[in-house]
Amino acid sequence: MKIIDRYILKSHVGPFFFAFITILFVLILQFFATFADRFIGKGIGFFTIVELILLQSAWMVGLAAPMAVLVAVVMAFGSLTTTSEMTVVRASGISLYRLMMPVLFAGLLLSLFVERFNNIVLPEANYYAKSLMVDIAQTKPAFGLTENTFSTLVDGYSILVRKIDDRSKDLQGIVIYDVSRPEYSAMVTAEKGSIDFTSDYQYLVMTLVNGEIHQLRQPDHKAYRNMSFGKHRFVFESSGFGFERTSPNRMRSGDSELSARELLVIGDEFKKRISASEKLIRMPLANMEYRIAPKSRDGFEPAVTPSSATPKRLTAEAAVGYVDRLIGQIDVELQSIESNRSMYNRYMAAYHKKYSLALACFVFVLAGAPLGVLARRGGFGIGAAMSLLFFVLYWALMISGEKIAERGLLDPMISMWLANGVMASIGIWLVVSLSRAVFNTSK
Repeated sequence: MKIIDRYILKSHVGPFFFAFITILFVLILQFFATFADRFIGKGIGFFTIVELILLQSAWMVGLAAPMAVLVAVVMAFGSLTTTSEMTVVRASGISLYRLMMPVLFAGLLLSLFVERFNNIVLPEANYYAKSLMVDIAQTKPAFGLTENTFSTLVDGYSILVRKIDDRSKDLQGIVIYDVSRPEYSAMVTAEKGSIDFTSDYQYLVMTLVNGEIHQLRQPDHKAYRNMSFGKHRFVFESSGFGFERTSPNRMRSGDSELSARELLVIGDEFKKRISASEKLIRMPLANMEYRIAPKSRDGFEPAVTPSSATPKRLTAEAAVGYVDRLIGQIDVELQSIESNRSMYNRYMAAYHKKYSLALACFVFVLAGAPLGVLARRGGFGIGAAMSLLFFVLYWALMISGEKIAERGLLDPMISMWLANGVMASIGIWLVVSLSRAVFNTSK
């Protein structure tokens, strides 16, 4: 390794670790500030809170590393420009491309490290973090509820509680919107109630006192029913509440607890289900003509014979009934295809996100180096400001791509790599433009 390479890398090490620790600290503070009111004063031990924060900080590492790379590259190259070292390098005939080579190589190695972290460490950390949340929830059933805020932790329900007593498990001012059934929607109100798990932690029981149930038929809104009750119980599966029973061999749930290989296996399974449903749709359509008007050996023979009026009417009714059954079957399979395709897009988006976010460490070197030269001023403030602007753009493209992929508007691979493509294009364009304008020689 040449002296210039060691010098360039050495100038990046300090800013990288400083930016990484700073960003990680800010993310941890933000997480703690958001959930502090749900931990402090709720009878949860100090070491349990520390353990949960450490486990939750795993996803922050994968996010902080690319940001730190961008800050370090902008600061290092900006410092080279400010101290006129870039002028000396240019006079020596060394191009910007050559100066970026060691940093690009280091960015590629860091991308490989982050990819391994996202596929090995992060799923395990998320798995144990959720298991710890299960333990907390089992001792504090109201942990998943926040006062004066609608909670959607229960699938198909939106729950609002005005006041929560963490010690007695009592709830006051309860409003529940039930959209779990497609045939009607319901709103439940109650003056007070309580929440607790069953003895086996498989179900969550919410007991309501002095309330009303309002039901409205969907989708025509033509039937309405109002019922009053003195005492009523809602029973939810604990898995739908966002928690599952704690066990050493707990099934992993959600894409955040899975590695890329596991996500790919699940994606292939959903793809097979889609193909099977499409095959089931084609088969009834192919058999419809045969069932309604089958062919004999001599040729075409109509199913409805004109021998009498009664057989003709019965045969026509049978044909109509068969067609209705086919339409119902096709409708079920179409809904299955839509559901499976949505899940496929979700898991494949998570699969590509693991790799695209890791490669951002390499992509940000391409964008950060010319930004540092253009800044012409060193210091953490300038580097952090410019890096934050570009990272916000990158993260907005990443989130948009994820939503687009889940809705099926674009292939998950294209949508999840879109942010990297845009940032790499901007970086390459800046490097080429800057090299033509400033660096007249190359080596």
